[in-house]
Amino acid sequence: MQRLYDFLRRHPTGVDTFWALLLLGLSALSIAEGSGQGPTALKVLAAFALCAVIALRRRWPEKMLLLTAATGVGQVVFGVSPDIADFAMLVIIYTVASGNTRWASRFALVGGLLAAPISAVRWPAPHSEVGNAVLGAAFLSVPFILAWVLGDSMRTRRAYWAQLEERATRLEKEREQQAKMAVTAERARIARELHDVVAHNVSVMVVQADGAAYVLDASPEQAKQALETISSTGRKALTEMRRLLGVLRTEEGGESGETYVPQPDVEQIGELVEQVRGAGLPVEFTVEGAPRPLPSGVELTAYRIVQEALTNTRKHGGPDVGASVRLTYFDDGLGLLVEDDGRGAQHELYEDGGADGMGHGLIGMRERVGMVGGTLDAGPRPGGGFRISVLLPARSGR
Repeated sequence: MQRLYDFLRRHPTGVDTFWALLLLGLSALSIAEGSGQGPTALKVLAAFALCAVIALRRRWPEKMLLLTAATGVGQVVFGVSPDIADFAMLVIIYTVASGNTRWASRFALVGGLLAAPISAVRWPAPHSEVGNAVLGAAFLSVPFILAWVLGDSMRTRRAYWAQLEERATRLEKEREQQAKMAVTAERARIARELHDVVAHNVSVMVVQADGAAYVLDASPEQAKQALETISSTGRKALTEMRRLLGVLRTEEGGESGETYVPQPDVEQIGELVEQVRGAGLPVEFTVEGAPRPLPSGVELTAYRIVQEALTNTRKHGGPDVGASVRLTYFDDGLGLLVEDDGRGAQHELYEDGGADGMGHGLIGMRERVGMVGGTLDAGPRPGGGFRISVLLPARSGR
């Protein structure tokens, strides 16, 4: 049954032709019986024209409407009374009313309203009173009105479904764009995390390795301590990288099979400072105000800002550089001030992303701070060194 229905939907003109032939056969029987008024030749011609309207109504609806109107006018002029073939008028009225050509729909409605009165005047019933004739014309107008109303409602329904489909398509495209944006944002976040982990820990390892090589012969104990620092720093870096990469490998809703350490927070900044001190960089660390819990995004941002700032101090501060980290708790947020007294980075390093265009340290800082709705100010200090000032809100988000 479904195959038959699909076949009929694929061949609408063939279906209409079948009904046109059926109507032509019924009309031929009526003409053969001699019913109706008018010359037989004109009856046959009108029947063929109206049946052609049914067969071709989907292909050329406006043209078939005009052919129907011309046939109806010809019937009135030459006295060919209506017969069963005039059923095509109802069909074409429905067809054009369900289409999108508004002039054709209005023309069909007016023609349908005039058809019955004109027919009643042209072929009045014998011995019929005026009131009965008016009621009969009104009654005969009802099928034409119903055909137009049914077609117009079908047009409205099709437009409604087309609007729904368009909206669904638009929403699907928007979801795809949002998914792509989410993937891009997540990649950027993971890139920032990896940059912070690699840049900080590898920088510590390089400094310790250089120091161990320098004092290897003169002070084996210091060299041993430096190697231990390299080992612990490397393990920590591997742990954090494994955590980040594990998030990428874990399927949505699946079990990762591993327990990952929590994200760093403000309380671990002290441990970070101690680690940097152990790597040979003197750092002063102070906390002002009453510490209190902050959103996890804000705390992670604060930790990464301090980590990146101290890493840049080791990379660009030069020899005998010192740094200071100050955390200030305000009523509406957290303030960070990281300064060093070294020679600082060249202007193009922090302004244009690095002399080679590949630096992402301060770019990542600004992205992190912007994601939680904070502000960042970075640049050289008066008299030498570098300063990074950050204000983070108590509530994360733009």
